Amino acid sequence: MAVHVTVWDDRDRPAGDRTPTAPVAPVPPEAAAPALFIHNIFTWGSDPTYGFAGQRPLADSRRLLLMDRRGYGDSPDTSRSDFDVDAEDIVGMLGDGAFAGSPGGAHLVGHGNGAVAALIAAARRPGLVRSLALIQPSAFTAAAHHPVVASLLDRVRDGAVGVPDGVTPEQYLRASTEGLGMAMPEATPRRLRAVATSMRERPVWEADIPLEAIRGAALPTLVICGTWERAPVAYREHVGLPLMTVAESLTDSLAGRLLRVPGYYPHTQEPAVVNAALREFWG
Repeated sequence: MAVHVTVWDDRDRPAGDRTPTAPVAPVPPEAAAPALFIHNIFTWGSDPTYGFAGQRPLADSRRLLLMDRRGYGDSPDTSRSDFDVDAEDIVGMLGDGAFAGSPGGAHLVGHGNGAVAALIAAARRPGLVRSLALIQPSAFTAAAHHPVVASLLDRVRDGAVGVPDGVTPEQYLRASTEGLGMAMPEATPRRLRAVATSMRERPVWEADIPLEAIRGAALPTLVICGTWERAPVAYREHVGLPLMTVAESLTDSLAGRLLRVPGYYPHTQEPAVVNAALREFWG
């Protein structure tokens, strides 16, 4: 396996040892297909700050696979993170019987840039995917016909000169959080490695999102988006509005369901709401 995968499966743990969760109807073992999670920038699969630690309660009914994309978490270094490479890693994992090789495939959950990789992987091997859950997907090119997204793409393409020489990962993290009015997470070596990889990540505006192939596969799709009213103004205007537009556009394009969640990091700020939606979506 080219990447590290954290596996959570609490179905055999005594109830008293599990993370507290709301009562749910038991899922028959044959219906409990695994779920594969793909994270965004600055993070890794099991990260409590930006990753999927808040989704651990879902492991009481199925196996959760949390992929660390290359250069993140416990996966090997990479000279440049790339959504096409991530998509191939996802396909490889879905086809690996030791991980997600259950009959009918696995559920995919992607956040941000991870959702872009999930979309590409689903288009390449739809037979291995049971459903798509996209949390604030950064699939801007799939919604480029909308003025607010087109404006964002024009800005980033015109200014796409990369990170200036001499900027450290800690400086970049500070500018990307405190510089937009948000709290900066602790600059641990693990966090700074993730930021350094993000600084070298292939821009998502180069992604070709194969919507027609996904539509043709008729994959059940859930799109989860924040409402952004509590976000810092600059962050909401420059990032939030385009992301909300992408979420709405993908929902329409893929005949999916759109869930709006208070805040701007749905799965970490409102994990109970997101987890309940995922349980219902997976059935």
